[in-house]
Amino acid sequence: MNLPNVITVARILLIPVFIVLYMLQKDWSIFSASVLFALAAITDWLDGYLARRLNQTTPFGAFLDPVADKLIVVAALIILVSYHNDPWLTLPSLVIVGREIVISALREWMAEINDSVAVAVSYLGKIETTLQMIALTLLMSQPVGNDSIALQAGYVLLYLAAVMTLWSMWQYLRAAWSSLSRGLR
Repeated sequence: MNLPNVITVARILLIPVFIVLYMLQKDWSIFSASVLFALAAITDWLDGYLARRLNQTTPFGAFLDPVADKLIVVAALIILVSYHNDPWLTLPSLVIVGREIVISALREWMAEINDSVAVAVSYLGKIETTLQMIALTLLMSQPVGNDSIALQAGYVLLYLAAVMTLWSMWQYLRAAWSSLSRGLR
């Protein structure tokens, strides 16, 4: 296994660690959880950069990288929604998770009909993921019940990410529409 793939696997292995730390709900553990989440988010960029720079792209890495992204985002959303118990956090979280399910199913179906090029990862998706990671880092850095500027900024960025999520989903569906409409006949 090459270095970029090791970094991606390490990102996945950080998930239970930042979840347990966040669940402790101590000032030090919340801070530590947010730092680990931010580290995991940074490795998302790092593994892709190294894979391209070192010419170590692999089919396994191309598969695992987006899976790791989705796992850390969904894990963070679930833990935040469960602890904050706030409908204003739940709504964008449902949009983000729902979009991931729709696009994953679309990619799988498109691959089955040998038309997966139409739903390749877009630049918009990279911006959306970056917004999600920053928002979730800010949200995870704040204790439950806190109403800090960082928490408010996290909410704003999460809503922006949710809007971009819907926009990118629309782009994916539009790109795949001709194949989808053939499947409906």
